[in-house]
Amino acid sequence: MKPTTYMNLSGKAVAYWIHQLKIPPENILVITDDLNLPFGKLRMRGKGSSGGQNGLNNINEVLQTENYARLRMGIGHEYAKGRQVDYVLSRFNSEEFKELPFLLNQASDSLLSFCMEGIAVAMNKYNN
Repeated sequence: MKPTTYMNLSGKAVAYWIHQLKIPPENILVITDDLNLPFGKLRMRGKGSSGGQNGLNNINEVLQTENYARLRMGIGHEYAKGRQVDYVLSRFNSEEFKELPFLLNQASDSLLSFCMEGIAVAMNKYNN
């Protein structure tokens, strides 16, 4: 693993629960923020690369697979150069805060769809 000052080390926790509960990686859904998507945009995929997201990089490395579903929640990329960490960890602005309940309901509904109807149906319904 490449040492990175602010790397998200989610892989260890994901691996623990996969092994503890004996869940195949293809049956999990990782929910993550995504700077490459505008605020409020959801994108679900059944597998794939990390797209540069540090948490997904670490999960891929620890699990030695990209074969798990992920729901990316767009947070936008309105940050000054070199201030990515500050942006990701900052509070939502007032407009985003107003939209947050709708976004969280959409994400919750997509999670339920993934669990009850499968990845293909969930992707068709909720990739906006």
